[in-house]
Amino acid sequence: MLIADLHIHSKYSRATSRDCVPEYLDFWARRKGISLVGTGDFTHPAWRAELMEKLVPAEEGLYTLREDVRFREDTAPEVQPRFVVTGEISTIYKKNGRTRKVHSLILLPSLEAADVLARKLEAIGNIHSDGRPILGLDTRDLLEITLESCPEAVFIPAHIWTPHFSLFGAFSGFDAIEDCFEDLTPCIHALETGLSSDPPMNWRLSALDKYQLVSNSDAHSPAKLGREANLLDIRPSYPELAKALETGEGLAGTIEFFPEEGKYHLDGHRSCRMCLSPQETEAAGGRCPICGKKLTIGVLHRVEELADRAEDYVKPDAKSFESLVPLPEVIAASEGGSAAGGKVNRKYERMLRELGPEFHILREVPEADIGEVAGPLVAEGIRRLRKGEVRRMPGYDGAYGVIGLLEPAEREALNGQVSLFGLGEAPAAHRGRAAKADKRMAEPEPVYAAPAGEGLNAEQREAVTAQARAVEVVAGPGTGKTKTLVARIAYLIEERGVKPGEITAVTFTNQAAGELRERLEERLGGRRAVHGMTIGTFHAICLDLLSKRPQGVRLIGSYEALEAAEDVRCALGVDLKPGKLLQEVSRRKNGLDTELENEVFDAYCAHLRELRLLDFDDLLLETLELWEKDGPRASAERRFTHLLVDEFQDCNTVQSRLLRAWGRKGKSLFVIGDPDQSVYGFRGSDPGCFQRVEEDLKDLAAVRLVKNYRSTPEIVGCALTVIGRNGGAPRVLEAVRPTGAPVRVLTAESPLSEAIFVAKEIGRMVGGVDMLAAQRGGAPDREAVRAFGDIAVLYRTRRQAELLEQCLSRDGIPCVVAGREDFLNDGRVRGALCFFRHLMEPEDTLSFRSALTLGLDCPADLAEAVPTQWTMLEGTVEERVRTLGERYAQAPWMESWSRLALKALPGLRREKPGRLLEHWAEGAGCGGAEPIRRLLNMAVFYRDMADLLQNLTLGQERDLLRSAGLGYASGAVTLMTLHGSKGLEFPVVFLCGANKGTIPLESERHPTDEAEERRLFYVGMTRAREELILLTGPEPSPFLDDLPARYVSRGTAAPRRPRAEGVQLSLF
Repeated sequence: MLIADLHIHSKYSRATSRDCVPEYLDFWARRKGISLVGTGDFTHPAWRAELMEKLVPAEEGLYTLREDVRFREDTAPEVQPRFVVTGEISTIYKKNGRTRKVHSLILLPSLEAADVLARKLEAIGNIHSDGRPILGLDTRDLLEITLESCPEAVFIPAHIWTPHFSLFGAFSGFDAIEDCFEDLTPCIHALETGLSSDPPMNWRLSALDKYQLVSNSDAHSPAKLGREANLLDIRPSYPELAKALETGEGLAGTIEFFPEEGKYHLDGHRSCRMCLSPQETEAAGGRCPICGKKLTIGVLHRVEELADRAEDYVKPDAKSFESLVPLPEVIAASEGGSAAGGKVNRKYERMLRELGPEFHILREVPEADIGEVAGPLVAEGIRRLRKGEVRRMPGYDGAYGVIGLLEPAEREALNGQVSLFGLGEAPAAHRGRAAKADKRMAEPEPVYAAPAGEGLNAEQREAVTAQARAVEVVAGPGTGKTKTLVARIAYLIEERGVKPGEITAVTFTNQAAGELRERLEERLGGRRAVHGMTIGTFHAICLDLLSKRPQGVRLIGSYEALEAAEDVRCALGVDLKPGKLLQEVSRRKNGLDTELENEVFDAYCAHLRELRLLDFDDLLLETLELWEKDGPRASAERRFTHLLVDEFQDCNTVQSRLLRAWGRKGKSLFVIGDPDQSVYGFRGSDPGCFQRVEEDLKDLAAVRLVKNYRSTPEIVGCALTVIGRNGGAPRVLEAVRPTGAPVRVLTAESPLSEAIFVAKEIGRMVGGVDMLAAQRGGAPDREAVRAFGDIAVLYRTRRQAELLEQCLSRDGIPCVVAGREDFLNDGRVRGALCFFRHLMEPEDTLSFRSALTLGLDCPADLAEAVPTQWTMLEGTVEERVRTLGERYAQAPWMESWSRLALKALPGLRREKPGRLLEHWAEGAGCGGAEPIRRLLNMAVFYRDMADLLQNLTLGQERDLLRSAGLGYASGAVTLMTLHGSKGLEFPVVFLCGANKGTIPLESERHPTDEAEERRLFYVGMTRAREELILLTGPEPSPFLDDLPARYVSRGTAAPRRPRAEGVQLSLF
């Protein structure tokens, strides 16, 4: 079987690579596994001369590259691809009252035949300036001239659906082949489908049944060869090739793009970031809803207009086809990253060396062999590609579409990472899911201008190597806090001989714990090097310690806690919402002021004891009691011989007491953080913690990190001015990066106009991903095009997120929302989660009750009785389910519960949580509910159900992520609150709603803590590396008045008007 790519271009065509020369075309054909390559551009005299010089005749009508100019490389097999003479010609002319623009592909049997035809065409137009010449000639007449010059020529209308230049193009094509070629229509035997359509789309036109459908790459660089290709079962020769193309005999099928990946699949207006379906275009009257200009009509729309068959029609005698994606894109979509990045290229090269040519890998190499060379992610990506299990973001108006293969959480699951506490694999959030898998969130580590030597500057090295028993490090934003913490742990192990099992590192989020462990594994040489080390949040460490008690520990979920609070509220007749009651209980347990009555607090605590459950705060209090009163085991104390604490400024009173208890017999204490980033006062944290450490510990080494490697001087200058208004010693933060763009302060008329601006500005930032689209106004005034994952949109309160998400999604911008959202309080969501928690923890009767009442409409009295009966049953969980199901066989709710439970149990601990939840929602009859849809979009980030439930119980804001429903290889924009953004960084940050009353936040119930609000604003500003855009309304935040004029550019938040369309070059 031969693979043939017949439509390519040389270096003499416009907008092509200078590597489009015979040597590189031969080289890349070998790498790809292509047997037959078109020469392209036979009309250009200089190209024909080069072909004459470098090619030698092979079989009849075919050529090979001269041996003395062939590249030798171990990634390109020693085979000899054949060349066949081809070229593309553009014709622009008037016919039947309209301007027509049609491209045609011509195949010829020899270079001599090319000379003859080129001489005839030279008399008509200029064939010297462009390898794909533009002729003012009727396409029918071009066909006639071609056949008169060379009767053996094969004439194929090229990419027949492309809107601007094709046979059926929406703007300048025809409605029927006969309208174009008239009496010479019988001389047309084959049609090129183009990247934006595939065979099934063409089957919808019965008028095309008699034509052979072919596919080619239209490559403008050698690496793009084979994007689409033909499968030929013939002996290599021009006559055999021509016969296959004209009769179909020997044409076995085609290799296709996914049509959605083509850049003209759907309708739209790229300058305004508008992508529309054919139906939406009709509703808009063919005009862009933003600017009113005519929309570019895509291939799907044009097919719909001309089709006389249904969308699902299958042609009985159709040739086979395969939809593939280039291997570098498969690697990138499987592992995360850029297809053009160095990491992807290194893996691509290795796969070619060890597995063979690209098409062989994509189509034939066993997945197990791929996994051995490229790892499980790429193997799974290729498996899905072969089965068509892909996610598709359609292209439009010149913007290529995107094909997605693996979600970030799926990548992580396939990597098989292991948890710290024996609770299963570390949650997806732990592992830098957002940072490494799809670049949703940036790593909290400076990446610019790394210091020389071992990667530490003088202050960092002083902190790392300090010999004092207690070390306090004040690390301003972007100063390398995590790097210093990693280096300190490595120093303890490598230089001071400390065993990993004697080290505990406390972080404030699950994600930070996962990132710290990952960096330590990389720094120290793998997982074994950090085996036994304790890394986690206060709550995760306490859960692990308590689980080692004989009685173990059972933790109540946040959604079950609402049920418990409701029980107490009803029993006491308290006029207090369950969520508010839980907030006040938490404040009481953390030593904060509260108006909660003792009776209510005591009743709640008693109810939890009755259920034998602990809540989130009890984890810390029970552990503290264990250590302060009973004393821990010696083995537990050894874990805290060397105690390190990240984000020390966020410790509240209970956490500070825990640190003292854990470290009382320890040999060293290392705390690192920044009092100016203390933003959890409502939880009891206090920026004065550093001062108290200095007063309490005499043998203390204090170090301050002041070099900011993250942000530009403009961003740092603005942030320092804001935080400086809080008083205290002058802040020192030195920006290492060179000067960048000014901080933009933009005023919007309303929250809606602000959100629309953010969406349009992000669209502009990520625009211009291909040459033609960039010329038409993608992002003309910036040097680098942004990826979606480079951008974060921050806000003060969660209420602001809804409008922003709507506007981003409407513009097709993928986004991820971080935080504990209101949909988690929906009864159906709580019912679903309680259903699975009960199956995983069968003695949790509160979850069982909630699962019955909230999810399955069980009567309240039976919902109380059934869990009690459950506790009396013996046998396995499955046996107990069957027993209850038989006992209440006539009750619809029990039939649903037992059926769903029996279906879920076999895959409960290994199935993806999204799949389990989908089955539950379908069985419970609420699959279409918006809260359930959001829960499913959250579930994609977690490895299994235990992972999801653990993060919902123990996770902080940035540990809880939800996709807005769009997942692309290019990543996603992050939406999160200012609190949730702490510890992260992004190249671009939009800080929305910087208005009076919002920043600082004003509330009738609570007095405004202006100092903490300044610290929060400071945190948000310093998340930005390169661009910071502050959005405000008619009443701006008073904090904006503090910004130095020399660092700021002020203006209006209005979407940029698209540039005027360029004028096409004159035919003559």
